[in-house]
Amino acid sequence: METIKQLLNKTGGPHVLQHILGCDWDEETGRVRGFLQIAFDGEEFIELDWETQTWVSKHQDSVTKPIRQRLGEAAEWKNRLENFYMDYLKKFVKYGEKTLKRKELPQVWLLQKSSSSPVTCFASGFYPDRAVLFWAKDGEDLQGDWGEILPNHDGTFQSSVSLNLSSVPPGDWGRYSCVFQLSGVTDDLVTKLEPGRIRTNERNFTPYVVAAASVLGAVVYKQLRPESTEPEVMQELNSHPPEAQ
Repeated sequence: METIKQLLNKTGGPHVLQHILGCDWDEETGRVRGFLQIAFDGEEFIELDWETQTWVSKHQDSVTKPIRQRLGEAAEWKNRLENFYMDYLKKFVKYGEKTLKRKELPQVWLLQKSSSSPVTCFASGFYPDRAVLFWAKDGEDLQGDWGEILPNHDGTFQSSVSLNLSSVPPGDWGRYSCVFQLSGVTDDLVTKLEPGRIRTNERNFTPYVVAAASVLGAVVYKQLRPESTEPEVMQELNSHPPEAQ
């Protein structure tokens, strides 16, 4: 910092020195490229030209020469980036490959507190979080409102989105579906809106279904509140998921 301030005749006040160092690797073509850049107060000062193995700067040689001397030969930096740093990058990719390629689809439930309440589509257990959950009508995104994605205690994710059916005739329910899309997975997970699939607390359902719906209702209520984290409730859900109807 002090050397560059002197070379550029900078005095007093705050200054910023940026040093960016890294490498790129195209796994398919095997192409490798490194970069080393130094900037002062937001302006480029000197950088490594990968192809010519030289230092490049917009400043005069008399200004950059002391810095080049301290950095050493550009060819040495290219060799260091091309081998030492690249070896580490390839190791990181190898170790992280399993996580990077991990894809898990969720379990999906349709929940409703009462016959007059909105129907909530609840998806839990998916990975990664690059996903969308929405209601569709005749296969088209209905609301343009995707469900918020929240974390589960086991590292997976959950999401929910509600649909108000107060103005929809029962005969048209079959035109609606809950759609889950996961990045990297070609096929959508589609759950059609059918009365027999809805979990509810209404008395005309069996006690087992009522109990399952109560647990799920608690999860939806508590987990969807931003200030609340209830790992115990999620653990109970994951340990005893309701059976599909």
